[in-house]
Amino acid sequence: MAQASKIEWTESTWNPVTGCTKISEGCRNCYAERLARRLKAMGQPNYRNGFKVTLHPHVLDVPLRWRKPRMIFVNSMSDMFHKHVPTAFLLKVFDVMRRASHHRFQVLTKRSERLRELSDRLPWPENVWMGVTVETADYLCRLDDLRQTNAAVKFVSFEPLLSQIPGIDLEGIDWVIAGGESGPGARPMHPDWPTDIRDQCLDADIPFFFKQWGGKNKKKTGRILDGRIWDDIPRVDFSHS
Repeated sequence: MAQASKIEWTESTWNPVTGCTKISEGCRNCYAERLARRLKAMGQPNYRNGFKVTLHPHVLDVPLRWRKPRMIFVNSMSDMFHKHVPTAFLLKVFDVMRRASHHRFQVLTKRSERLRELSDRLPWPENVWMGVTVETADYLCRLDDLRQTNAAVKFVSFEPLLSQIPGIDLEGIDWVIAGGESGPGARPMHPDWPTDIRDQCLDADIPFFFKQWGGKNKKKTGRILDGRIWDDIPRVDFSHS
């Protein structure tokens, strides 16, 4: 439920919640759903419910036992703002993140409306980075919801990037990630799409991270954009968290 991660923009994952339901077009080929089914078939006890939303209070204290500071992606196998995650449990997760102030926690959601609604009830320590996923222009409203939170660092993940998204309002956004879909049934990403987002970030002086081209074999397609790797992240000192 907590382990080293192969996700390019983080170091470890921590899953006090697993399971989710599809909410928008980017969910169609969900990697977490495929993995959860595989883990259930392997007899992994934390995935006994497959991809049904399941709370795991027994792993809440795991980050407190990690002494070395690290970047931690919270709920890589779920969405912490899913309606089936009780607010009381959310508050427990945030309390652990507050207490584990030597780490940086990266939280990513597609359920920005609930994020916005709960924002005033949540503590927002400086080491919690809050992000939303935007796969097409139809979901840019999630950025508006994110802007209304008190998160110290706000970011957006354009992954899987499924269309060109011109004219993005990046005001108040501290970090941008972009990447294509990968795995079985992956929908192709046109080269112009991430290039345009990169250019918008350069114009706005916002750190840009290009995660992958994606496709059925993401290792083969790689993550080089215009001759280089783009792996900028916000410069936030751990000592200030």
